[in-house]
Amino acid sequence: MAMTRFVSHSPAETREIGGRIAAALQPGTVLALEGDLGLGKTCLTEGIARGLGYTGEVNSPTFALVNEYKGGRLDLYHFDMYRVTGWEDLYSTGFFDYLDAASGSPGGVLAVEWSENIAAALPEDTVTVTLSALPEGGRAIEVKGMEI
Repeated sequence: MAMTRFVSHSPAETREIGGRIAAALQPGTVLALEGDLGLGKTCLTEGIARGLGYTGEVNSPTFALVNEYKGGRLDLYHFDMYRVTGWEDLYSTGFFDYLDAASGSPGGVLAVEWSENIAAALPEDTVTVTLSALPEGGRAIEVKGMEI
């Protein structure tokens, strides 16, 4: 399985890494974003949105559960599954409808924060993006399951 590791020392670098990830994305890709609170998952997603050509504002979907970013090379569906605790909650987010839409035409990508809460529902070919704090400062960003 392909694995690429990046190191970021700033939000700007994290967004730049997101842009590099965006360049490799294909329709139907699901990105499982893993990492503790405050490590830059939304910042990375902003970089992905910019890399796909989206020019509007990118926010955490904490209260909306999902934000849609359209108008780029691929649509981006950004989920926050922090409060999802079971299948009923998951179905109420529309996750499976978005998964189907992303695989259709023209296609899209799902970026799922707190994906560990819905691990059993993720497709087998999900790309895992793990953000972790480095002891010397900055962040490590590991992408598994996709060539970058």
